[in-house]
Amino acid sequence: MILVKFVCAIITRSLFILVSLIGVWRVKTVKNDNMYWLLTVLYIPLVLEMIITLKRRKGQDYKWFSPAILFFLISIIPSIWLLELHHQENKAIDPQCRKLDSWDNVKSILPTNGTMGEETLKHLERMLTSVCANDWILGLHQVLLILLILGKWLLPLGGGVTRDELSQLLLIFVGTAADILEFTSETLSDVKENNNQLVYVILAVWTWSMLQFPFHLAVVTSRPQNSDEPKGGDGCCNLVLSRHSTDIWNIVECLFIQDGPFLVVRLIVMIYFDVFHQMLVFFAIKNFLVVVLNLYRLLVICQDFKPPSSSPSTSPPV
Repeated sequence: MILVKFVCAIITRSLFILVSLIGVWRVKTVKNDNMYWLLTVLYIPLVLEMIITLKRRKGQDYKWFSPAILFFLISIIPSIWLLELHHQENKAIDPQCRKLDSWDNVKSILPTNGTMGEETLKHLERMLTSVCANDWILGLHQVLLILLILGKWLLPLGGGVTRDELSQLLLIFVGTAADILEFTSETLSDVKENNNQLVYVILAVWTWSMLQFPFHLAVVTSRPQNSDEPKGGDGCCNLVLSRHSTDIWNIVECLFIQDGPFLVVRLIVMIYFDVFHQMLVFFAIKNFLVVVLNLYRLLVICQDFKPPSSSPSTSPPV
C-alpha cells in the first residue's frame, strides 16, 4: 500500500511538471527568447514539496490543503499569463495557423509512421508551432483543469479524509472547472484590441478563482450531527455551525472566489467597456442567480443560529 502511495505521488507531480514545462516551451517559442526558460525555476517548490512529502508523510497529502496543487498552479499560471497577454497584443498580426477544429487538422499534427527519432521530434515541433495561438491557450487551460481533477484523485488521501469526501470534492472540482473555463474563454473573447486593462482584470480574477483547488474546506469540514450535543445556548450554535459547515464554505467560495467576482467582471465588460451579446447576458444572469440563491441559503442557515424561545413553564396540577 505504501508503494502505491509513493508511485501515485510521484506520477502526479511528474505530470504537473510535464504540463508546466510544455507551457514554458510555448512561451519561449512565441516570444522567441531563451530567457523564458528561467520560468522553470518555479518548479523548485514543487520538487522540494515532493521530496518532503515522500520522506516525512510517505506520499500522503494533507487534509485541508494540497501544497502540490498550489505549487503546480504557481509553476504554470505565469506561463498562461504571458501567453494570454502576448496573444491579445498580437491578434491583428497573427500569421496563418492551423486550427484544431477538425480530425484532419489534428491528425496532420501527429508524426507519420515514416518519421522516426530526431525527425519525429522536429516534425512534431514544427506542427505544434503551426497551431493557432488561441487553440494553444485554450488547450493549456483545458489540460490544466483536467489535470487538477485527476491529480487530486491520484494523490494519496490526507489523514482524516474519507473516500466519500474525496468523491464529493472531485464532483465539486468538475463543476468549478467548467465554470472557470467558460468564464475565461467567453470573457477573453470579448476583449477588444489594445485593451490590456480588461485582460489584466480577467486574468487576475481567473487566478484568484483557481485558489479553490488547493484548498478543500468545503467538504472535509463537515461532521455528522451528534445527538448528545446540548440543545441550548452555545451548544446549539456549535451544533448548527458543525452541521452547516460545508454549506457555509460553499457560500464563501461562491460569493468571494467564483460567482461573485465573475459577476462583477461581466458587469464591468457590459457597462464600462460597452460589450453586449446574448451569451454574456446569460452568464451574467446565471452568476447573479447563483449569488442571490447563496445569500438566501445563508439567511436560512442564520435562522438556525437563533436559539429556540423558551416557553413559560406550567406548574404541575396538584
